[in-house]
Amino acid sequence: QAVFNLLIPDHAADAFSAPQLSEPSPWDVLVEWLLGGLSHWDAEHFLFISEHGYLYEHNCAFLPLYPLSLWAVARGLLWPLQRLLRLRSLLLLSAVLLNSLFSILAAAALYELGRAVLRRRRVAFLAALLFSLSPASVFMAAAYSESMFAFLAFSAMWQLEKGQSWLSGLLFSLASGARANGLINAGFFLYSRGKRFALQLQVGSGSTRKLPPLWKQVLSLASSAILMSAGIFLPFALFQYYAYVRFCGPGTSLGQTIPEPLLQLARDKGYRPATMDGAKPPWCSQQVPVVYSYVQDVYWNVGFLRYFELRQIPNFLLALPVTLLVSWAAWTYVSTNPWYCLTLGLERSKSEEEGKPRDGFCCPAAFVYVVHAMALLAFGFFCMHVQVLTRFLGSSSPILYWFSAHLLQEHEPLLWSAGTDNPPPGRSVLGKSPSSCGKGTPDNPIVRLLLNWPLITRLSKSILGFFLSYWLLGLILHCNFLPWT
Repeated sequence: QAVFNLLIPDHAADAFSAPQLSEPSPWDVLVEWLLGGLSHWDAEHFLFISEHGYLYEHNCAFLPLYPLSLWAVARGLLWPLQRLLRLRSLLLLSAVLLNSLFSILAAAALYELGRAVLRRRRVAFLAALLFSLSPASVFMAAAYSESMFAFLAFSAMWQLEKGQSWLSGLLFSLASGARANGLINAGFFLYSRGKRFALQLQVGSGSTRKLPPLWKQVLSLASSAILMSAGIFLPFALFQYYAYVRFCGPGTSLGQTIPEPLLQLARDKGYRPATMDGAKPPWCSQQVPVVYSYVQDVYWNVGFLRYFELRQIPNFLLALPVTLLVSWAAWTYVSTNPWYCLTLGLERSKSEEEGKPRDGFCCPAAFVYVVHAMALLAFGFFCMHVQVLTRFLGSSSPILYWFSAHLLQEHEPLLWSAGTDNPPPGRSVLGKSPSSCGKGTPDNPIVRLLLNWPLITRLSKSILGFFLSYWLLGLILHCNFLPWT
């Protein structure tokens, strides 16, 4: 990062960058030289919020849990360095330390989640390894909230699989205080409760006597679903209330507390600082004043199909690999389990009654994660700046890594010799491990072509290697403000 940041000049993009209010010391210059490449784009917002608070309206697109964590580490753990470094440098160091820790914990949580859902230790390990090596790791290292969110989300999913509902709810709630897409995680609770209720209605007559009356079951289901969903939405709702008080309340003479360079930046760039002269933003008069959606709409032009422009084709190409991979994962799962998907997994299957459900990527327990990944992909592709899909999905959905690990386990000869979790009685000529998706993946015509034609295999690997190198280089350049990104 330091080498690329030194060799490649930054593009003069019209991105948010606040002036520094104090002269840097030699130690500040050293920190900026070593870690400055991790503070571009959205990282500038997080570092600014940690240092100055929510001074500008568009800062409210970034939720407070991560900036608060940076501030706490800078003021607490790194307090002995306060005499050497200014607060900006301490916050950047805090981001590097926290994100390194969160990335490791997120990989560990993903591994445990994979073991609980897929019930294949080797596939779970490969998935955690791919998480650590994925292109999204660029953003896990930078001063972004992705690593914190991945740790909280994967840990919450793991705890829910273990039956620890309240701990899972707490982690999901914290995740929604880090990123807004954490709100969709309420679907895991709703599906878990709904599936349990549906399966209870299908038990045999002998077990029915042990269950409470139907009305009590419905009441318990509704109350727990409402409470857990409310807990997940609470941090986001509290922040919207804070923003309303901050920008829509009566003037508080904030003009005397905001340094003049920051006020001048607001005048030059057209930023709206917190209420000073009584003029309220338009979103304050809405029936439900939500600053987050307003900022995304006005400042970043985020909306349905708004990004579908010819000049955005390079960004769509940048998002193409992860889009195809998640789509392929969903198609593989649905084509393997058509009836299970059609019934939403709410019908008790014979394998579940016998206590021997399928394991691996196409197991029944992975259904809700596939739906979650497709919901994120559809929203991100049609309603967001599509180039963020790699980090958006890479920090939110385990499907991206589970399916990649599944493909490696099924089709990579170097892994077959190392053994599998459940070796078959006799290997095929290729020595392939047993498929968890029946005939779904091996019968894929592209896979068959690559397995049976050595020349095409070598050619495709060369093209794939070039494409992946181009993709990774593009992400590196993306962090250095090159114009084409």
